[in-house]
Amino acid sequence: MTHPSMFDTIFNFLLFISLFTIANHTHARQQPKPSISDSIVLGLTNTRTTIKLPKESSTLNLKVSSQSSQTFDMIEPLREIRDGYIISLNLGSPPQVIQVYMDTGSDLTWVPCGNLSFNCIDCDDYPNNSPMPKYSPLRSSTCTRDTCTSQFCVDVHSSENAYDPCNIAGCSLVTLIKGTCSRPCPSFVYTYGEGVVAGTLSRDTLRIHGSSDRDVTRDVTNFGFGCVGSTYREPIGIAGFGKGSLSLPSQLGFLQKGFSHCFLAFKFVNNPNVTSPLVIGDLAISSKENLQFTPMLKNPMYPNYYYIGLEGITLGIGSGSLIQVPTNLRDFDSSGNGGMLIDSGTTYTHLPQPFYTQLLSQLESVINHPRAKDVETRTGFDLCYRVPCINNLTDGMTIMDLDDHLLPAITFHFMNNVSLVLPQGNSFYVMGAPRNSTVVKCLLFQSMDDKDYGPAGVFGSFQQQNVEVVYDMEKERIGFQTMDCASSSALQQLHKS
Repeated sequence: MTHPSMFDTIFNFLLFISLFTIANHTHARQQPKPSISDSIVLGLTNTRTTIKLPKESSTLNLKVSSQSSQTFDMIEPLREIRDGYIISLNLGSPPQVIQVYMDTGSDLTWVPCGNLSFNCIDCDDYPNNSPMPKYSPLRSSTCTRDTCTSQFCVDVHSSENAYDPCNIAGCSLVTLIKGTCSRPCPSFVYTYGEGVVAGTLSRDTLRIHGSSDRDVTRDVTNFGFGCVGSTYREPIGIAGFGKGSLSLPSQLGFLQKGFSHCFLAFKFVNNPNVTSPLVIGDLAISSKENLQFTPMLKNPMYPNYYYIGLEGITLGIGSGSLIQVPTNLRDFDSSGNGGMLIDSGTTYTHLPQPFYTQLLSQLESVINHPRAKDVETRTGFDLCYRVPCINNLTDGMTIMDLDDHLLPAITFHFMNNVSLVLPQGNSFYVMGAPRNSTVVKCLLFQSMDDKDYGPAGVFGSFQQQNVEVVYDMEKERIGFQTMDCASSSALQQLHKS
């Protein structure tokens, strides 16, 4: 049980930090090679402030621990769970394997941390059958507490004044001016849409394994991360893939290059035999000119997020009707509000009102199947239909995709004439086993919260399934290409050996 005083403390922290939150980041979890290889290949299973680059003293050291190969192509087994995509971090000396969410909508990497316990408040909705491993600082010979003079400490405290964290830590004015204070970085609180975490900023060695030879490892020393001992509604850690200096690709030195991922369909949830490819570095962006690329929109107020511009949505294939979207899905106001956030840490795509209601009305007008309003009430989704099962093809909870054509295709039109037809199963999803030769499918879109700040919409991970998504940081663009991500995983040799 959670002690009431801890509960009150967390909420007081949340109230305080919310006054400084730059955007209401919605975590709706309810997941040929270049001639000179400088990449990391990882497998996926199915706050935020503009600060100067880390000081020289914070520079990370990279080393290859095997002399058998000079390649920097790397691989890690990562898996899909019910509400996101998990990356395994090998952290510490000796390495401790900690599983965390891969999140393009935040910067900080943090892990559940505790030598004795980890406290998660209001996390009853998450299964406790197989609790996630926790990182123990005492078990690592290379773990250190970050200092208040570290630029990462300034970052995590969202401070524009480098003296602030050291002042909070109790350094004297003389040591502040001389830069001689060596006190540890003060504890921080980091907020998400519905959650909050509290912890300390630490450093340790991050180890990544070779893509072709598991004996080849790459050690990243002084990797900065949050050692979190208490959370509210955040039971699993996070690997931040945003643009800030605290993010995983930034600390690995790949932020000026890019990364890509190909999320497995949800039918592979908890399947230990296949993972989603996550590639970081040259390999992620080389030979990708066949993709459709839309520009990354620049938001001067919140530059660490990935924004794209949505121009319209089409229902049906070919002569389907185009629904014009509000301009705030591709434009920002003077306060930085607007645009569409592309976010692997948000499960479902969110659209603003009243456009979201208009989209529902258009879908209702072209779908003739009976509504399953009882399922809508139970699940909270807004459009559910009873769809005939073709040839009664079922396999337990798995339904063949042959009946997907009974519901309209949905195409997203992004800026630069990019048209992404959402793969079958990315819009309407099976909500249970078939009954009486029918199956219930629900539209897995949601309405944005009723607010006038933050992004106007979010392109979530569920709608990115079976789509290769390329973050080309050098050319400041994001590419899309539909593909079978399970086959891509096999080509990347990400199946369990």
